Amino acid sequence: MKIAVVGTGYVGLVAGTCLAESGNDVTCVDVDEQKIRALQSGVVPIYEPGLEELLHRNMKARRLHFTTRMEEAAGTAQVVFIAVGTPQGESGDADLQYVLAAAEQIGRALRQYTVVVDKSTVPVGTADNVRETISQVAKVEFDVVSNPEFLKEGAALEDFLKPDRVVIGTDSERARRIMGQLYAPFVRTENPILYMDTRSAEMTKYAANAMLATRISFMNDIAALCEKVGADVEFVRKGMGADRRIGYPFLHPGIGYGGSCFPKDVKALVATGREHGLELDILHAVERTNARQKRCLLTKALRHFGELADKTFAVWGLAFKPKTDDMREAPSVELIEGLLGKGAKVQCHDPVAAKVAQRYFGNRVLYAPSNYAAAEGADALFLVTEWSEFRRPDFKRLKSLMKSPVVFDGRNVFDPAQMREEGFTYFGVGR
Repeated sequence: MKIAVVGTGYVGLVAGTCLAESGNDVTCVDVDEQKIRALQSGVVPIYEPGLEELLHRNMKARRLHFTTRMEEAAGTAQVVFIAVGTPQGESGDADLQYVLAAAEQIGRALRQYTVVVDKSTVPVGTADNVRETISQVAKVEFDVVSNPEFLKEGAALEDFLKPDRVVIGTDSERARRIMGQLYAPFVRTENPILYMDTRSAEMTKYAANAMLATRISFMNDIAALCEKVGADVEFVRKGMGADRRIGYPFLHPGIGYGGSCFPKDVKALVATGREHGLELDILHAVERTNARQKRCLLTKALRHFGELADKTFAVWGLAFKPKTDDMREAPSVELIEGLLGKGAKVQCHDPVAAKVAQRYFGNRVLYAPSNYAAAEGADALFLVTEWSEFRRPDFKRLKSLMKSPVVFDGRNVFDPAQMREEGFTYFGVGR
């Protein structure tokens, strides 16, 4: 098929590249001329394992193209995906200005029947707004489909190429048939395509992310209680997860969730409820717990040291999760700002996110070339992001480099008993 993808951010670039990998002719369009020039030269603006190689392969095969001209991308496409940003508004709701602006441009560019697909995460009812916007300017038939993305940063290619489900919201049999053909190569393992109306599809995305965020905050509340009563949350987690009704995914306690999805989507769902006169009390609690959890390592450090001024701290991990350079709503940001605010010095290391971190901290922190370099002369180490290379350090070397052997483990990566044997003062989460 001939496909257009509007927006070359995280979702658009992954979707466009993966659709090209399945044999489609894909043109990605963006208003950012500098980004398009870079992509045309093969420069990928985000870090996602495997994406650069896949992009280069499909560009070489002439299946993947980049342009700033909407007419060139959408004018002859059978399917056009809208994958632009939906930033958080002042009241927590999603700002749809970019979605609706893209819809109008698409409507003006259409030259034949086209399926227009909302791929961005959008509030319930957005498909109706997009349909109305396009209908005011389009001179041909079209259908609007809701097809929310379920991509985990760090595993996005696998999620797109081998999805556990594809959600398609449409009332049009014609659009349903085209979308089914488009996704057929990705669901050969019998994982389902779930067809539904557009509003249910839009709600499914928010509900799924809100549930996962709820599990995280629930476990963080349990972890806080474990610390009060002298229990070990790791044993509790294993005991809970063994129940098949509960399972293990997203039951790991830590220092809160971040990224581009969970914080924004929970707030947007709360805003949608409020707009319709419904207070979603559970999700309010999810947000409060997450905000508290992002402060927990700083609280532990203040309790241990008293004063943090003139102390030096190492921070391992800046991205909100491993295998990405995304620092949006990352717990590291609140921790480091808290440390700096108390007069401490920070030496940090992340395998891929240091360049992004400079937008947040500038020259206020030291960006170390390795995790061991970050630990040199440190009064304590904060483990914030559980990158694989941080899981099994040389503890003797680490201890020799640090001014004092104190570790605040925000992801419960290390074994408390081993840390004590190695001579460290150790603080985990719920342990």
